[in-house]
Amino acid sequence: MARQLHAQDTGPVTEIETKKLAQTGFKFLSVSLDPRAAAMGDALTARDDNASLSLFYNPAGMAYFDRAFHVAFGQTQWINNTDYSYASLAYRPADGQYGVIGLSVVAVSYPEVIKTIFANNEQGYEEQGTYSPSALAIGIGYARAITDRFAVGGHARLARQDLGSAQVGLNGRTESYAKSTIAVDFGVLYRTALQSLTFAMSVRNFSRELTYVEESFELPLSFQIGVTYNLMDLLAPANGMHALWLNVEAVRPRDYPEQIKVGAEYVFMDLLFLRAGYVNPTDEQGINLAPDCGLARATSGSVWIMPTRRSGFLTTCTVSGCNLHSELPARNISV
Repeated sequence: MARQLHAQDTGPVTEIETKKLAQTGFKFLSVSLDPRAAAMGDALTARDDNASLSLFYNPAGMAYFDRAFHVAFGQTQWINNTDYSYASLAYRPADGQYGVIGLSVVAVSYPEVIKTIFANNEQGYEEQGTYSPSALAIGIGYARAITDRFAVGGHARLARQDLGSAQVGLNGRTESYAKSTIAVDFGVLYRTALQSLTFAMSVRNFSRELTYVEESFELPLSFQIGVTYNLMDLLAPANGMHALWLNVEAVRPRDYPEQIKVGAEYVFMDLLFLRAGYVNPTDEQGINLAPDCGLARATSGSVWIMPTRRSGFLTTCTVSGCNLHSELPARNISV
């Protein structure tokens, strides 16, 4: 005997919107550390003049570094008393015949957190003291200019995050919540034949999936496509005293909606720098501002001001020395 199947229309199916939020770990790898980049909304993917600090944005930008040696280091005070200490180094051996080699380190110190455990009492938990999470990433990078217009670069980092230890189950067993992994960044940069117009692409924090107990997560992978152009090439091409750079890029993060970032930098005689940036959409950022002054591009001081929607103003003051010859001391200090 044959059976008949009947389908019944139960009405329209309502789609539930899924937001890309809180889907990654090791978020310290995606915090912008360079005040210059942060002031321009992190729209630095297509710039090739950031020396060793390019390791944190687009390693290919380090390929056109034209000095023998560059070092930068500093400290950034972030939200909720979180301190980021960083350093980067670039070395260009044999006048660039073998490319540019870079090293980087980022260390993060978080404030103390109260440790709790489930308990059958009025509060529902018991305090187990405090612990201080920490994070560290050490990297090595390489960039090479294939031609005078096209460059590639890569940056591999050993990243570790320690969230302390905690009691698991009722038998008193303690488990450590420290994880380590390899994160890889890579990028390309292309200088077009149209004056200063430059295109670039980068991928940041490519890594394997990690697991805490039963919950798996991935690193904050992101894709960036950027373009930069000196508007003075149109307004006053023969005037070398002024530069007005416009940077625009599209970003696709793993844990946030797609973003548009716009940055501008005005340069007067390589002595005075005015920067601004805009990011949309965003939870905290928005409009960023930073004045910067320097002496023959050797030493400079800058102030980065970022108004946030929940935390007031975040400010970073910087004294820096960039693009120095190898026989001179160099420093890039953020306070």
